Amino acid sequence: MPVHNSAATLGASVRSVLAQTHGDVELLVTDDASTDESMEMLRELARQDERVKPEAAPGQGGAAKARNLALARAQGDYVAFLDSDDMWLPEKLEKQLAFAAEGDAPLTFTSYYKVDGDYVGEACDFVPNGRVVEARERVTYREMLQQDHIGALTAMYDRAALGTRLMPDMPKRQDYALWLAIMRDGRPARGLKEPLAVYRAGRAGSLSSNKLNLVGHNWRLYREFEHLSLMRSTRALAGAAWHSVRKSRI
Repeated sequence: MPVHNSAATLGASVRSVLAQTHGDVELLVTDDASTDESMEMLRELARQDERVKPEAAPGQGGAAKARNLALARAQGDYVAFLDSDDMWLPEKLEKQLAFAAEGDAPLTFTSYYKVDGDYVGEACDFVPNGRVVEARERVTYREMLQQDHIGALTAMYDRAALGTRLMPDMPKRQDYALWLAIMRDGRPARGLKEPLAVYRAGRAGSLSSNKLNLVGHNWRLYREFEHLSLMRSTRALAGAAWHSVRKSRI
């Protein structure tokens, strides 16, 4: 969990992890030079529950570096992701771990609820509402090039199978880049249809709030990290633009 000035939502996000029915979990948090009380909150939460393991970044480096500092400390067989303004529903890990054990895909994800950014509440009290972003049952590398079908707050990879996989140091799309890197060997990702997380949409300052601004980041991802040809990168970008326009009309 990367944190930067997240005091307003941080507590609910952390508690949604601690309330999991699968309790054998470590919550690795990196505070990315917050100027609010986020780090103080994390220290208090760590005093209350030893599974919370916060660490301050040496300086503000962005979400990718913050996530990677946390990933470098991981001890578990699986790695899952959650931002400090989203939440997991209580059975998220239990159900997803069982789902992952049923197949041979090292990367799994789930459906999730998309609610207004000003939503206030705890995951354990969440009454299903808002739009459900439904997970596909199976997503291939080729399909992922045209659209990121995986909500980062639902993604989980098998560290025992893949080792510790870090995110590329990009200002945006670093999670998308990681999913592509994992899937590049040809194994598709598997999706669990049940919504098991809550995403706050339309947040001020959200990294994904400006869709047009993502075009340049996608291009860099295709060319520098996936090493696609000019023609293939252009096709992927055109496909991504089409999917984005189509999605906005729904």
